[in-house]
Amino acid sequence: MTTINRQEGVFHIHLTEKNTDDRDSERKNLLSKGFFAPITVQDFPLRGQKVFLHIKRRRWLNTQTGKVVYRDWAEVSKGTRMTSEFANF
Repeated sequence: MTTINRQEGVFHIHLTEKNTDDRDSERKNLLSKGFFAPITVQDFPLRGQKVFLHIKRRRWLNTQTGKVVYRDWAEVSKGTRMTSEFANF
């Protein structure tokens, strides 16, 4: 979480994906190559106030294969406006 701004009953929460941990053997060959364009997601209200998450997703270059690698952030379940976990519940 990088910043939180509150403006007239609306929370804007800015999140930046952390870089990999060099101690993680599965991700040791990854070199950070910046970020994708930020996305904005409207989240569940917080104490009756709107919440917007501004997310900066990181991308990496696999130094062995030369391919770009990124995490799958498919959090919204298809056909819903809820997270996958909440929709499954």
